[in-house]
Amino acid sequence: MRVKLSRARLRSEFCARVSELSGQDLNLCYQCGKCSAGCPMSFAMDLLPNQVMRLVQLGLAEDIAGCRTIWLCASCLACTVRCPKGVDIARVMEALRLLSLRKNIDFVSPSQMGQEAIAELPQIALVSGFRKFTG
Repeated sequence: MRVKLSRARLRSEFCARVSELSGQDLNLCYQCGKCSAGCPMSFAMDLLPNQVMRLVQLGLAEDIAGCRTIWLCASCLACTVRCPKGVDIARVMEALRLLSLRKNIDFVSPSQMGQEAIAELPQIALVSGFRKFTG
């Protein structure tokens, strides 16, 4: 994918909103990949956590809205602990989920999950997911 960089793209409203909701300085991420290397759910993700961070930095909200990664994040904080710049990536993922839910974009409805899928998923992912979808 080719992206034309511009000042407007790098200072997009989307990036500012994610930064505001998460309380994180997204420009600190320099794509070392330690978050992705330590993520226990990366095997199931279509985009790695560092790739999601880059898409946020570039303001590519549409690409993030279509990915499964933000919904598969178990919020285990492994990425946050490994980040050499102290970026809380789990909070960024939560902010992205929040923005998607505000647009009524949903990835998984617990009532539509089959018994096989529930049995295969890590318990932390289920607990984290159910916590996010119940009000």
